[in-house]
Amino acid sequence: MTKKLDPITLDLIENALLNARFEMDSVVTRVALSPVIREQHDEFPMICNPAGQMVVGQFGSYIPEIVEQYKNNINEGDIFVWNDPYACKGSISHNNDWCVMMPIFHEGHHVGYSSIFGHMVDTGGKVPGSMPADAYTIWEEGLRVPPVKIYEDGKLNEGVLQIMLNNSRTPDMNRADLMALIAGCRTAAKRVQEICDRFGRDSYLTACDELMSRTREAMRVLISKYIPEEPVTFTDYVDDDGVGNGPFKLHLSIYKKGEVAVIDWTGTDDQAEGPINFHIHEGLCKLFFGVYMIMAFDPKIMFNEGFYDLFEIILPEGSLLNPKFPAALSNRLNTHTRFFDCQAGALGQQAPHLSMAAGYGTSPHFIFTGTDENGKYFQLMELLFGGVPGRPRDDGLDGHAWWPLFSATPIEYIENYYPVIVERYRPVQDAGGAGLHRGGAGIEKVYRVLASGSISIHDDREVVPPWGINGGLHGGTSSKWVVRAGKDEPERIPSKTDSVKVEPGDRIIFITAGSGGWGDPLERPVEKVLKDVRDGLVSRQKAECDYGVLIGEDLTVDENGTEALRKSQRKERGEPAPFDFGFIPGVHEAAE
Repeated sequence: MTKKLDPITLDLIENALLNARFEMDSVVTRVALSPVIREQHDEFPMICNPAGQMVVGQFGSYIPEIVEQYKNNINEGDIFVWNDPYACKGSISHNNDWCVMMPIFHEGHHVGYSSIFGHMVDTGGKVPGSMPADAYTIWEEGLRVPPVKIYEDGKLNEGVLQIMLNNSRTPDMNRADLMALIAGCRTAAKRVQEICDRFGRDSYLTACDELMSRTREAMRVLISKYIPEEPVTFTDYVDDDGVGNGPFKLHLSIYKKGEVAVIDWTGTDDQAEGPINFHIHEGLCKLFFGVYMIMAFDPKIMFNEGFYDLFEIILPEGSLLNPKFPAALSNRLNTHTRFFDCQAGALGQQAPHLSMAAGYGTSPHFIFTGTDENGKYFQLMELLFGGVPGRPRDDGLDGHAWWPLFSATPIEYIENYYPVIVERYRPVQDAGGAGLHRGGAGIEKVYRVLASGSISIHDDREVVPPWGINGGLHGGTSSKWVVRAGKDEPERIPSKTDSVKVEPGDRIIFITAGSGGWGDPLERPVEKVLKDVRDGLVSRQKAECDYGVLIGEDLTVDENGTEALRKSQRKERGEPAPFDFGFIPGVHEAAE
């Protein structure tokens, strides 16, 4: 094997791999049928080395578990599929994620793996969409498939495919989406083979090793610089579990032991009765922390699994982050994204100038099902977005996704394929927490249904606000409403609910949470506050009480009054607090 590559060759192979990874995305979204993958891009690809370690991609960690199960029975022409979180040690975290893995060979030699998982619209279970808000076990959440060969020696296993499709309410969409994932993996395999042809197989494998080593060294520097030897801790909460319990605590401690960063979740609440448990794989936990540190502290670093030995993970068994089978998992994103908020809160204490506040807190989704005027079953599922937090460089993003490549479903697509009219889609005023850099606003989306059916809604941060940091204030919370046809008064509905009956003309008002602000709002330039007011993102009242800026009805600033007000507010407030959590019912009441 080549001992060391010259920098130019390494750079060429790195960029060829990155291009192949993005080509996987393009192929999947062009072949898929469901709006969740085709329009919103809820799929995550990666390319791995022969040991199953991610070299490029978004989610790693799971290949070695599958290889261990099949040992020497992995051959050219095989493609694997699975969706059971417990059968792959939490590498995928609920039944809706179907994962495909393909070994890559070059001239008969094994050189790696390609893999993608994507969210299927429906995999069976007790409710349409397969994510029941009131599930107590994973048995209620749809079909569970352990790792099996969907292709063996290049031949499709029709029996496996039919079993998977027969248990879905949307078999046509699932089939198209599964074949899209397979096509993405095949695309990556072809590109890796071409790289091996161009540069030589040994050079390719050496490049994979060097890319991993380079990332490891960069992470070692970040850990040395930003992780302290004395533990820093942070606590945040999930509203509820969908079956009447909550709030639920996530508690994180981070410290350094030699060169290794210890990530300790001891103190996190026990697993929930309802489906908010997040069965996270230890390797995936390492990846999340590594990615966060790279993006916050040095975005030039290419993230891969090269740094895994620099992290030690403690996930107490039976906790919200390491539940025991058969705990329900379908709505684990409420906990998953709070995991990210805890990361930001803990790591931000060591580098406040590089930290960010808390965001909208989950992956809100809206499901509408029924039978249209032609007697055909339909199932609309849409992921919604909220406020992305204020950050060191600028304001947070309004109505944006946590995941970088996600996008909103075009309204034209929804209205063309489903009996729904989207009447309103706009940012929520005053939802972004005040700060030197304002938190991103949540969104208000109003659906008017044109057919009888039922809806499911899953969201969070209705009770626990997204906190602000470095003097920034907390952001606005979420809420959900139904306005029945012919009536004016809206009915409040829970943030986690299923099987709400609707009739033609009913409107659903879906309001997502905002995010926390970053930095002292009294330091925000007056002209930026004025622009936010003119754009409808901040009210005149909030401009006065949170930012100390007096704006008249004619939308002009009273400069002298503003200067005096800000001086008075600084004196009355004193030094800004490092965090602003707002009021958390069930937590602050208990503390009092």
